[in-house]
Amino acid sequence: MYPLELRGIKAKEARPQAAEMIRSIGLGDEVFRRYPAMLSGGEQQRIAIARAIVAKPKVILADEHTCNLDTENGANIVMLLKDLAHEKNCCVIIVTHDPAIAAQADAVLRMRDGEVESA
Repeated sequence: MYPLELRGIKAKEARPQAAEMIRSIGLGDEVFRRYPAMLSGGEQQRIAIARAIVAKPKVILADEHTCNLDTENGANIVMLLKDLAHEKNCCVIIVTHDPAIAAQADAVLRMRDGEVESA
């Protein structure tokens, strides 16, 4: 809810939007009653992604966004980010070491030793 409240949306309106986003990343409403330390690493990562997405940003920078997630949840997050890029007109920039994730990108820049190797 916090990113929405920062944009001036009242808590009464922000809560259902946040709940919908939490469900879209595969978590239930019970996470509203938990502090971050009470969540697993994967749950924390998915909540961070939901927090980034809920305010409908124009640009998302995702650095190893699936590293703490199991295969199914990682695939769901990649699909969510692809949907943002293709259907919601959001620029999504992903940093990954996973060739399967990179293969799904519209454009790929490869780096080696801090320099762009290929585009």
